[in-house]
Amino acid sequence: MNGPILAARDLHLAFGGLRALDGVSLDLWPGEVVAIVGESGSGKSTLLRVLAGQLRPQSGQVTYRDAEGVAHAVQSLSDAALRRLSRAEWGFVHQSPRDGLRLGVSAGGNIGERLMALGARHYGRLRETAEAWLRRVEIDPGRLDDLPRAFSGGMQQRLQIARALVTGPRLVFMDEPTGGLDVSVQARLLDLIRALVAELDLAVLLVTHDIAAARLLAHRILVMRRGRVVEAGLADRVLDDPQHEYTQLLVSSVIAA
Repeated sequence: MNGPILAARDLHLAFGGLRALDGVSLDLWPGEVVAIVGESGSGKSTLLRVLAGQLRPQSGQVTYRDAEGVAHAVQSLSDAALRRLSRAEWGFVHQSPRDGLRLGVSAGGNIGERLMALGARHYGRLRETAEAWLRRVEIDPGRLDDLPRAFSGGMQQRLQIARALVTGPRLVFMDEPTGGLDVSVQARLLDLIRALVAELDLAVLLVTHDIAAARLLAHRILVMRRGRVVEAGLADRVLDDPQHEYTQLLVSSVIAA
């Protein structure tokens, strides 16, 4: 592919007098994981929603290059075109699995729905695929017909990941995927995400306040503060030799903890 899979240029967005995004630009290349880190209110989740077409910036441009190499201006896509991309080529993993799952639909149904949205109709193959994905995310396939509300928080998050990845997306947005989980559950989930990202050669935009998660998963890191990117670079360089005083503060707070 010639060029990044996703590119953002000079994004601006304000809510009242608050600058949520202030001149943000980034590139994401196929197979690359970029982590966007910063404290609450830094603009990182707003940036993710703009990149995924869920919010429109007041100025600036987001461009997605599809599987055929055609570039699309995300903010110019119709709602129908955006839905097609979200079903076929993108995946989104929410911080709360309740936002990414239908809790009144079985675990297998949650996975199968994504495939049915792309035209799959064979009941037996849908169940086989759902069972296979439950195994991949370390859930007993015997729970295929159980409702997600009966699962633990970690299991719900793994099910959400299976639902997001079953259609073979090229680009995945992850918004604090380990937030709210116990430390031991977080570690297991991060290992799973890292293995799946490598196996499937996914391009991933990861929003996190967890420096350890960024170090484990990301090739590059963008550090945000007050709507601006204050530092960016290779993950090891940013975390081991931070240049901006805000990044230094983030890294030192983790070391002190």
